[in-house]
Amino acid sequence: MPDVSIRTARPSDHLRIIGVCDAWWGRPIADVLPRLFLDHFHTSSLTAEVGEELAGFLVGFASPSRPEEAYVHFVGVAPEHRRSGLASRLYTRLTKVARVDGRSVVRAVTSPVNARSIAFHRALGFTVTGPHTDHDGPGEDRMVLELRL
Repeated sequence: MPDVSIRTARPSDHLRIIGVCDAWWGRPIADVLPRLFLDHFHTSSLTAEVGEELAGFLVGFASPSRPEEAYVHFVGVAPEHRRSGLASRLYTRLTKVARVDGRSVVRAVTSPVNARSIAFHRALGFTVTGPHTDHDGPGEDRMVLELRL
């Protein structure tokens, strides 16, 4: 694996991230990451780079309403960097920050059809429940992912 550097995200990373999302997912997905996430939660989000190339990212935040909880909103790894351990490194960094901040749980959701995401999170030690019917609105079922720290 090439030398990947991970750093705290900046608001200016938003355009870079949404610029690759649709290609990395193979479908329109960038609309689930509005700029507000990097404007307001960039200090708890991460980017991974190889030189100037974006290799991955994790957008997460410490919940302002649930003081024990950190939440991962969106994670992406470039196809050429998948299965390299990069996503695990991003999660490891996030969980360290969450622990230091006094958080005791990390949560996320994914679609019931996203078998790769479900398997990945289970491998990291997340408990997976669901599908939770209409979790994100009518017809928007989700699997809930939870990691106790």
